[in-house]
Amino acid sequence: MRIFKAFDKAEDYVRGHLSKHPLFYAFLGGVFVVLFWRGVWETADILATRNSFLHWFLYGPNQIVFSTIALMLMGLMVSVFVGEKIIISGLRHEKQVEDRTEEIIEEEVVTLRHIRDEVRALKAEIRGGGKDNKEVKIQKKK
Repeated sequence: MRIFKAFDKAEDYVRGHLSKHPLFYAFLGGVFVVLFWRGVWETADILATRNSFLHWFLYGPNQIVFSTIALMLMGLMVSVFVGEKIIISGLRHEKQVEDRTEEIIEEEVVTLRHIRDEVRALKAEIRGGGKDNKEVKIQKKK
């Protein structure tokens, strides 16, 4: 478990620093994704050349059929190729974030501020033990 916690802390640290430079982060992430899949590809080639059954199994059309069935069984077929955010936004008939107008985003900001204020009022009421609190009174007036 220590290894997982250490890796989690390292991941948070690296992600925190890389997120300050999104273009570099995206480029670096893309490079490592390609290198990962290149490794998978080369491993499949090695296995296929050493074993005639695996060669037949991992060859072109068979590989497409097998990987499609496996992805469908794991529930990853659609989310890998389309993405769950796109599917959910389509089901809700939402526009993509890039397509939203400034007005819609501003409305969301106002709503979130209102929710934040209500949560703060509830916290103050809980901390005060039901006593009238200045913050609660201010919130009730609004």
